[in-house]
Amino acid sequence: MIQDGLERAIGYQFEDKKLLEQAMTHSSYANEHRLDKSACNERLEFLGDAVLELVSSEFLFQMFPEKPEGDLTKTRASMVCEPTLAYCAREISLGDYLLLGKGEDATGGRNRDSIISDALEALIGAIYLDGGFANAKEFIIHFVLNDMEHKQLFYDSKTILQELIQSMGRDSLAYELVREEGPDHNKTFEVRALLDSKEIGRGIGRTKKAAEQMAAYKGILEIKRQMGETCI
Repeated sequence: MIQDGLERAIGYQFEDKKLLEQAMTHSSYANEHRLDKSACNERLEFLGDAVLELVSSEFLFQMFPEKPEGDLTKTRASMVCEPTLAYCAREISLGDYLLLGKGEDATGGRNRDSIISDALEALIGAIYLDGGFANAKEFIIHFVLNDMEHKQLFYDSKTILQELIQSMGRDSLAYELVREEGPDHNKTFEVRALLDSKEIGRGIGRTKKAAEQMAAYKGILEIKRQMGETCI
């Protein structure tokens, strides 16, 4: 069974394998195979989203005892937003285990942020139903709330780069689209970040915004390298 590989990747064995299969079943697959609407992962996604919000809220509440409510809300939003969850899903190759309709699969659905982030939430919901809150919490902490500093740097990279450049007394940051290719439903963008017309980072993404974020991230690392900082 293909899902066996996913169980090994996440270190959790399902008692009810049907829950895992449902978590990996996209609505396009259910529609194509004339399955009941409840057979897809949307209901599990709904549940997993609620579990994720509770666990991440408690995690941040305990980790940052001095932070006010507004800051905690912003941090939580950045940690459980679609791009972050998609990033976490790719770390366990979640897209490889999805059951997709042929059309969705052919147009790059296995790598689409919206699909794999929803599948990650559905997986959380499935673990919660199968093994209880403690197992769901362990999964979230290990696979979603790990390496927070790096993830926040990556997904807030455009803002962080702008602030970094301004702190250096410079304000000439620009993003330039280098390449755009592919059909409308599966485009790839390449963008470079320019400081004083000099390239400091380049990124590729499924959207222009994602490519800009990657370029900004690379730019941050380059500036810190030039400043002699070896860590993020």
